[in-house]
Amino acid sequence: MELAHYSDFAVRLVNTEEPARNKDALTSVDAVRALFGASQQMARRVTDGDVTRFRNVRGRLRSVFEAADGGDEVLAVDLLNSLLMEFPVSPQVSGHETLADDGRPDWHIHLAEHPSNASAGYAAMAAMGLAFALTEHGPDRLGLCQAAPCRNAYLDTSTNRSRRYCSDRCATRANVAAYRARKRLEAEESARSGRSAEAAQDSRALSER
Repeated sequence: MELAHYSDFAVRLVNTEEPARNKDALTSVDAVRALFGASQQMARRVTDGDVTRFRNVRGRLRSVFEAADGGDEVLAVDLLNSLLMEFPVSPQVSGHETLADDGRPDWHIHLAEHPSNASAGYAAMAAMGLAFALTEHGPDRLGLCQAAPCRNAYLDTSTNRSRRYCSDRCATRANVAAYRARKRLEAEESARSGRSAEAAQDSRALSER
């Protein structure tokens, strides 16, 4: 498992909540277990108490994205470091279940966590993955969707650092809204120009009498 993969854990958890829409998908043990994806061994450790703990970690991870998205790199790093200190991991070389083309183990760095509960394990992986993304690509690659009221988190992996939306759906919605706004503005300007021309014509008519 590559370190970059772990950053998805952070994005996945943050996006279980849509504050602007007052929506929260993290309401049950099953919802928490679904976050682990293929890591079923850890998912089986989830208990009722993890729901609240996951929500707490989610809020702290969102704060990292908010700081980075707002241009406060120092705050983003400080917030992330506090998570790393609270939820440490131990890197280990692993090659289990993966083979290179020559049939030998495909050796890679794996994050080994020894958590007291499922939420601590998830937080450790998410924080480490986010730390890797931040140091490898820069804090400005951590963003929040600009298609209001979405504000979902995303990691910008584009070559020109141009990503502004969490999904193609939000990008399309924002582009349509911008197009409609331009058309309304054009119509208003056209109407104002028409009224101005009409007023000028009436003024000339009055002066000729």
